[in-house]
Amino acid sequence: MADYAAARRNMVDSQVRTNKVRHYGLIDALATIPREAFVPSALKGVAYLDEDLHLGGDRYLVEPMVLARMIQAVDPKPEETALDVGCATGYSSALLAELVGTVIGIDPNEEFVDMANSQLSDLGYDNATVVASDLPSGYASEAPYEVILVNGMIDEVPSALADQLAEGGRLVAVVSDGRSHVAAAKGLSGGGRVKVFTKAGGVMSGRTVCDAATPVLPGFEREEGFVF
Repeated sequence: MADYAAARRNMVDSQVRTNKVRHYGLIDALATIPREAFVPSALKGVAYLDEDLHLGGDRYLVEPMVLARMIQAVDPKPEETALDVGCATGYSSALLAELVGTVIGIDPNEEFVDMANSQLSDLGYDNATVVASDLPSGYASEAPYEVILVNGMIDEVPSALADQLAEGGRLVAVVSDGRSHVAAAKGLSGGGRVKVFTKAGGVMSGRTVCDAATPVLPGFEREEGFVF
């Protein structure tokens, strides 16, 4: 029988703490939430590997270290509301639910939505829910959001997500270096950078956190005339 608790501790000690993650609440969440509960049965034994987990089709769970760096970079606060874009089976939504007041996860895959809501409910996260939605469109009915997490590599931040970010809010994504779709066509992760965008005076500005190679999140291809 797999010792998931030991695998979880090893993930935190070997992958997370050693890669500049110092947010105590986030570390506690990573050490507590059963990542294996958010993957199909065939992947439970590898749930804590330091790599992106393929969930099927073109969807992945972002590797723990990159996900932790992304969440730490937006510094979630208990009174805030977060939008979790491309949450898939809900693991990232569970992490955010430990750190903010309300989490809205969105995913276009109905099977993932059902699995996410089931697991979140089983774990007692009554402050998090996942709904079916087109990812670049966000979820305007609950906006604005102080935190927006985009789970995967994108070419650009679409205007809909930018509009749904609150004044003073932070959005984090892995932004492509321009070669991501070439990599995706070969079944590989593309190169890019974790970037945090902050809205001030209605204008978004970005800063780079670290390099990251993550799978492409479909639907965020660059549109001419909208570039950060």
